[in-house]
Amino acid sequence: MPVYEHILYEKRGAVGLIMLNRPERLNAWTTTMEDEFIDAVNAASADGAIGCIVVTGAGRGFCAGADIGGFDRAIQPGGQATRPSKMLHEGGSPEVPAALSRGKPVIAAVNGAAVGVGLTMTLACDIRIASSSARFSARFVRVGLTPECGSSRYLPLVAGLPNALLLALTGRIIDAQEALERRLVERVVEPEQLMPEAMKLAEEIAANPHEAVWMAKRLLHMNATESDLRRVTTLESYSIRERQGEPDHREAVTAFIQKREPRFNQ
Repeated sequence: MPVYEHILYEKRGAVGLIMLNRPERLNAWTTTMEDEFIDAVNAASADGAIGCIVVTGAGRGFCAGADIGGFDRAIQPGGQATRPSKMLHEGGSPEVPAALSRGKPVIAAVNGAAVGVGLTMTLACDIRIASSSARFSARFVRVGLTPECGSSRYLPLVAGLPNALLLALTGRIIDAQEALERRLVERVVEPEQLMPEAMKLAEEIAANPHEAVWMAKRLLHMNATESDLRRVTTLESYSIRERQGEPDHREAVTAFIQKREPRFNQ
């Protein structure tokens, strides 16, 4: 398992835990963190023993947005930040949301400030649980920038267009309860309950057949904005036929006949 500089990664049973780990900077996002985060998501998704991923932040913040320490160099004539993000270097390729969308199911356990990229990367996760002490902001317009990390797609999909517009055009900071009301998160819990609740949900997901869960996620991501119903049902039919030949489906049928609990992911 690789040793990371700006994140921590560990396996807890069938759950992969990724922790953003710059607590002294409220886990402000860096190019190093981006590379390591993508690597960890891909590694967890390639691990057959992992059924779900949980993402959280170390300390009192989730992610306070991009680390602007090097921004002053970038705005000087001919200036350049220390190293461009992959998303800039590769012509705007959405590396972070792409990795999250194609990876194993991901739960964002938002423990504190989630600002800018710290908010938008949670939108590409599949489920969001927030601590009551969490705060959220699509802060981009407040620094003369525009939404990124796939958020001009995911923010309307997750929160609805009116909420997306209000958050993106004001850049205001909202608390966890308002985030729940505006559909940015699915649940708000007390701080001490955040990780137990996130892990409990992750373990529930990971107890199901890993490949079936992963394919169900991919179908939902692919078909959520697909206007061609024939393509939607074709992809679903292909996936079902593929799963019917797999051991976990046979185990489910056998367990039903034998009146016992199925034993998946053997």
